[in-house]
Order: sequence, then structure tokens, then C-alpha cells
Amino acid sequence: MLSRPLSLLHCRAGPPTRHLRLLSPHHQSSAEAMAGGSSLSWGPSPAAVMALVAMLGLGVAAYIVGPPLYWHVAEALGRSPGTCHACACDCDAVPLLQLPEDCAKQFKEVKSRASSEETELLIEELKLREEEAMEAQQQADVKLLEAKKLASQYQKEADKCSSGMDTCEEAREKSTESLLGQRKLTALWEERARELGWKPVKPHRNE
Repeated sequence: MLSRPLSLLHCRAGPPTRHLRLLSPHHQSSAEAMAGGSSLSWGPSPAAVMALVAMLGLGVAAYIVGPPLYWHVAEALGRSPGTCHACACDCDAVPLLQLPEDCAKQFKEVKSRASSEETELLIEELKLREEEAMEAQQQADVKLLEAKKLASQYQKEADKCSSGMDTCEEAREKSTESLLGQRKLTALWEERARELGWKPVKPHRNE
């Protein structure tokens, strides 16, 4: 009895290592069990995980296999005689959705009208395109006529210029011929004058 309080006092005064060493074997085993339980309490046990996985698998299998199995069982029970009474139905023979007899005719008429409207629109568009093409062709013809007129005017002016050049060339040739004739005649008269004693007068230079 006296040794136990002394050991406790000694444990309180000493460091934590001495406290673990001075404990009795019974106290050490209980402390280890408590430490192991505290360490295991932090994570789920493998048995709980396996049970949860098994429950999830059973739920998925029931979700997949359950509805077809239910309908097969219901059909099998419905085929057995005497399971349910015949229904007393006072329903009218008129169908829920009544279509008029001339629905197809109306649809054909609407379709024909739509097709005729489309053809009319196409014809109008083609007419507009044709009119635009005709206007463009007329404008092109007018421009072509104007270009031809200008070309003819330029051709006339060019012909006039060429004819004037020909006239000028002829006049130049004639003037050249007349100049040569005058030079020959001048040389002949100068030669006769020298034979008669004429001497050319030299011009005086101003000093």
C-alpha cells in the first residue's frame, strides 16, 4: 500500500518516460488497449465497409432486376383464371381523336396551293431577273453605240491628220525640188557672169 503512493508521487515528479516505466504491467496493458482503441476509432472498420458495399450491390441488383421480375410475375398472375373480375365498361365507340374525312383532301389542297404560290413566286422572280438583265443589256448597247461613235470621230480626225500630213509631205517635196532648181539656175547665171568678167565683191569686216 505504501509502495503504490510512493510510485505515483515519483511518477508525478519525474518525466513522462519514467511514468511509463513505473506503471505496473496491468496498467501498461490497459493503457496500450486504450491507445489502440483511440487509434482504431479514427477509421471505419473493414467489416462495416464490406457490409456497406454488399448493401449497395444488393440495391443496384434489385433496381435492375426488380421491374422486369415484377412485370413477369404480374403477367403470370393475370393469366391465371379467376384472379380478377371482368371490367364493366360503358365507353363510347367514338375514338378520342376524330379526324375529318376530308382532312387529306384539305391537306392536298393546301399543298397544291403552297406549290402554286411557290411557282408563282419563282416565275415573278425570274421575270424580275429577266427585266434586270434586259435593262443591263440595253445600257450596254447604248454604251457600245457611244463608244462606236467616239471611235468613228477619232478615226475621222486621224484620217484628216494623215491626209494633212500627206499634203505637207507633198508640199515639202515640191519646195525641195524648186529649191534645187533655183540653186542650179543661180549657179548657171553666176558661171556666165564670171565668164563675162564679173567678180564677187567680198564684204568688208569692221575692225
